[in-house]
Amino acid sequence: MHLQCSEGTHRNLKNEILRFAQNDRIRRARVKKNKAKIGCPTFQKQELEIKKVTDRVNMAISVREKARFAEELEKEVDLLLSCPDYESQSLDCKNCHFISNLRKKTSNLIIKAKKLGRK
Repeated sequence: MHLQCSEGTHRNLKNEILRFAQNDRIRRARVKKNKAKIGCPTFQKQELEIKKVTDRVNMAISVREKARFAEELEKEVDLLLSCPDYESQSLDCKNCHFISNLRKKTSNLIIKAKKLGRK
């Protein structure tokens, strides 16, 4: 199945991806500046893998290649979002889910971009 879209749709999707990327860079700078850490062994373990996959997404040249890594990223993030140890009152859990949801949205945008590119 091939999706057709207007030039405006491509522009909107590109702007949305750029906005998410900018927000992620800002969040990373704040975390680095404040040396904030999520004190959860599950998060720490997954974070290492997520960073590796995120670097692969960022280094990939083609949208197809980025999408392939974005699908991997989504799987890694889903592990955090379905964590059996999630506690709704825990600040660490709330922050983990917030970050994970942002990453999932970003990976979904990259995957959508790949689908839109198939004309």
